[in-house]
Amino acid sequence: MGLPLFARISGLMIASLAVPAMLLAQDYPPDLSRGKAVYERHCLSCHGTSGRGDGPAAASLRVAPANFQRFGSFLKSDEELLRTIEHGIVFSPMHSWRGQLTDEEMSDVLAYVRFLSQQAR
Repeated sequence: MGLPLFARISGLMIASLAVPAMLLAQDYPPDLSRGKAVYERHCLSCHGTSGRGDGPAAASLRVAPANFQRFGSFLKSDEELLRTIEHGIVFSPMHSWRGQLTDEEMSDVLAYVRFLSQQAR
């Protein structure tokens, strides 16, 4: 029937101390200034300086870029926005940034997008 619950939990706790902890994105808090730099380098041309979707390349796109100052963007979860940054949106100019940005850069730019979305509040 196996080990008692206490023994299994104790064993897991001891094993977790012996193995170095995995570094997760939340171990490194997002940095707004780094996020702004990533945004300016990769996102500004479509989403614009203030995140309204009015960047210099926006007019030439068939699908309008997201306006981060709209209430709908404000309501999206961090996970939803991060998934969009990481994987893009099918049938839109928003492509995947996985492989081009590190996890930390995606987390940083998410923090900056959040900052832009709160500017309209």
